[in-house]
Amino acid sequence: MPANGTGSRRYHAGVNRTVREGLRVTAKQGAPGVGGAPRLSELMPWSVPPLRLGRSWVRAPDAATLRARWKALVDAEDAAVRARLFRPSRARTPDSAVGQLPGQTTPTGPLSRAGGPCPEPVPVLHGPFDRQWLLPDHRLIDAARPELWRVAGERQLFAVELGLVPQSPGPAVVCSDLLPDGHSPAGRPGRIRPLYRRPGGAEPNLTPGLPELLARRLDRPVAPTDLLAWITATARHSPDGAAVPLTADPALWDRGVALGERLLWLHTRGRYASRHARGCPAGERPRMPGGRRPYVRAPLPARGLPDSLAYEAEEETLLLGGARIAPVPRGAWEFAAGGVRVLEAWFAQRGATAPGTEAADAGALAALRPAGWPQEWTSELLELLTVLALVAELRPDADRLAGEVAAGPQVGGAELRAAGVLPAPDAARRPASVLDHHEEGPNGQFALL
Repeated sequence: MPANGTGSRRYHAGVNRTVREGLRVTAKQGAPGVGGAPRLSELMPWSVPPLRLGRSWVRAPDAATLRARWKALVDAEDAAVRARLFRPSRARTPDSAVGQLPGQTTPTGPLSRAGGPCPEPVPVLHGPFDRQWLLPDHRLIDAARPELWRVAGERQLFAVELGLVPQSPGPAVVCSDLLPDGHSPAGRPGRIRPLYRRPGGAEPNLTPGLPELLARRLDRPVAPTDLLAWITATARHSPDGAAVPLTADPALWDRGVALGERLLWLHTRGRYASRHARGCPAGERPRMPGGRRPYVRAPLPARGLPDSLAYEAEEETLLLGGARIAPVPRGAWEFAAGGVRVLEAWFAQRGATAPGTEAADAGALAALRPAGWPQEWTSELLELLTVLALVAELRPDADRLAGEVAAGPQVGGAELRAAGVLPAPDAARRPASVLDHHEEGPNGQFALL
C-alpha cells in the first residue's frame, strides 16, 4: 500500500512537529556530548549565515518560471501594483539602490524606475540536496551575503553545516560546488563554510597550522580537500555545533579521506574530481549499476502537477500522483537531512500544493508556476534518487569508521590547543579582503571593498 502521501501543508506541519518534539526531548534529557573532538567551527573558522531572501518568488525550481515572474514585475506600469508584486521589506523596496552582487552585471538603480531583461538565473543549492534557481539581483534579496558570491567559482566548495534537529537522522555536513542558500528544512539555521577564503581556490578556510600538524602526525601531506573530505565523512551532530573527530591513525585517515571524497563526488553530482576514491570519475554523473537504475514506469501528466508523493516499499516504487518510478531503494526514500526526508522536501517545492498555490497568493509572483511537470524535473529527480541511494549505501562504512576512530588514537582539542593551533585567530573568522576585481555600487558608483 502507498505510504506517506504528502502535500505542502501536511509537509510543513510535520516539520514543525518534529522540531517541537526534538526540543522537548533535549530540554528533558540533555544532548549527548562528543568527547574531545574539535568542532567544525574551530577547524573552518570563517562561516556565513544562510541567505535571507525576503521574498520567495526570487527562487524557483526552474529558470523559466523566474523569467516569467520578472516579466510580470517589470510589465506592471502602476507603481502600487509593482510594489505589491515586489513585496517590500525593511531591507528592500522597489526604490532600493544597492550594489551589484560580485560576479553579476545587473543594474544598480531602483527597480521602480527600471525594467530591462531578466537577470540570468543562476543555479544554487536550496537546503541539503535540492538544486534550484535564483535571480542574482541584489535589489531583490534582503541579505544575499556578497562575501559568498565574491569567493564562489570553479574551484570553490562549500560545506553547509546543518542545524541540529534532535533525534533526527542525517548528515551534519553537506557539501556543494554551487553557492548554497543555507536553508534548513526544519527551520534550524546552520552555517555556510567556504573551503577557500579567496577566489580561484586561494587561502584555505582552515585554522592556521592545522594541515601542518596533521601532516606531521599522519606522516603524509594533508591538502585542504583532504580535510574537507574527512569532515564530510566523519562530522557528527552535537549540541554546540558539528563535531569532527581527528584520527592519528594513518590507515584510518586514508580510509576516511577516500570515503569523504566519494561523498563529495556524490554531493556535487560528479563535478568534484576525486584523487583517492575509486569509481568517481570527474565530470561523470553518478549512476546506479545496471538493473538498479530508476526509470519512469508510468509518465507524469502533460498538464497539471501531481498532488501527492508516496512510496510502495514492496515494489520499490515512488508514486507522484499517477506517475510511477522504479526501482527506488528504500534508502533513497528514507534518506533524511536537516530534520526531514529529502524527497518529501524536494517534492513539496514542486507539487500541486507547493508554496505560492494558496488562494491568498493568487495574483502574487510566487503563484506563477509551470502549468505542467517539466521534463527537466524528471531528470533532476532521477539524478537525486541515484545520489541519495548511493549516499545511503555508504552509511554503514561511515558508522564503522566512526567506531574505529573513537576507539583509536585521536588528535583532540587539547592537543590542538597545546600546539597553538586552537583557538583560531580572530582574523581567520573574518572574510578576506578581495581587491582584484571591479564591483559596481548603488546607482553605478564604484564599490570600494
